[in-house]
Amino acid sequence: MSLLGGAAVAWPLQVRAQQPAKLPTIGYFGTASASAWGPWTTAFGQRLRELGWIEGRTVAIHYRWTEGRAERLAEIAAEFVRLKVDVIVTGGNAAVAAKQASSVIPIVFALMDDPVSMGLVESLARPGGNVTGLSMQQTELAGKRLELLREVVPGLRRLAIMANVDLPNVAQEMGGIQATAGTLGLDVAAFEIRRAEDIAPAFEALKSRAQALYVVGDALVITHRVRINTLALAARLPTIYNIREYVEAGGLMSYGPNIPALFRRAADFVDKILRGAKPGEIPVEQPTKFDLVINLTTAKALGLDVPLHLQQRADEVIE
Repeated sequence: MSLLGGAAVAWPLQVRAQQPAKLPTIGYFGTASASAWGPWTTAFGQRLRELGWIEGRTVAIHYRWTEGRAERLAEIAAEFVRLKVDVIVTGGNAAVAAKQASSVIPIVFALMDDPVSMGLVESLARPGGNVTGLSMQQTELAGKRLELLREVVPGLRRLAIMANVDLPNVAQEMGGIQATAGTLGLDVAAFEIRRAEDIAPAFEALKSRAQALYVVGDALVITHRVRINTLALAARLPTIYNIREYVEAGGLMSYGPNIPALFRRAADFVDKILRGAKPGEIPVEQPTKFDLVINLTTAKALGLDVPLHLQQRADEVIE
C-alpha cells in the first residue's frame, strides 16, 4: 500500500515536470482588417522565423483586428492586458490605446508619425517607459507628396484633403499638409470622415471644389481604400497617398516608407525584448527606404500624362 501510495504521489509530479513551459506570447494588434495588413503581417512573421521564433513552437501570437473601428482600440488593448502577453506589436492610435491600458507590457509600434508629440516616448534616442518602435515621418513627407502631385497635375491650385480627424496622429499630419500647401500657394479644402458612412457624402461635398485629392491614411481609409478610389475616379480626382497599398487598389500615386520593411524591423525589436531587452532603452528608428508608386492605368483613366522622368524614378509602376 505504501508503495502504491508513493507511486500515486510521484506520477502527477512527473507529468507536471514534463509539461512544456508557457511560450512567449505576442499580441498582434491590427488597426484594420487582416487582409489589409496581410503583406505587413507576412513580413513580420517571416523575420520572426529568421530570428528563430516559430509560431506555435517557440512563440505564440494572438491576432486581433479593429476592422477600422476606433471603438475597438481600448477593447483589444484591455484584452491583451488580461491575456498577459509578453509584448504588443501595433501601430498608430492602437499604440496609444495599448499604452493607456498598460505601462508595464512592452509595446512595439511599426506605424507612428511622431511618437514624441503623441506622448508615447520621451525622445527618439531614449524612449523611456514601455514603448519603442519605428517612426514614419508622415508630416515631414507631406511637402514631397504635394510636389509630386503638382508634377502630374499641371496648374494645380485647388487641393482637397480627406482625413479622419478624430485621430490625433491624422490631425497632426493634416495640419502639416495645410501648412505646406499654403507655402505652395494652393487653396485647400478639408473634408472630414469618421465612419465608413461619411465617405460618399464627403465626395459629394468636394465635387468641383478641387483638382486633386490628398488622402491621409489610417485604419478606416485602408479598410475602404477600394471604395475611396472608385469614388475619386468617378469624380475625376487624382489622388496621392502615403503607402503603396492604396495605389495597388486604384489610387494614382503614393510616396512614403516601405511598410513591410518597417514590420520586418519591428520583429527585430520584438526579438530583443523577448530576449530580455527593455523597450525604454531601445531607440526609436526612422525609415530608411521610401517608395514612389505610380498607377499608370489610373492616370490614363483620368487623362493624365505622367512625366517620363517621374516614371523612371518610381520604385513601382502599375500598368
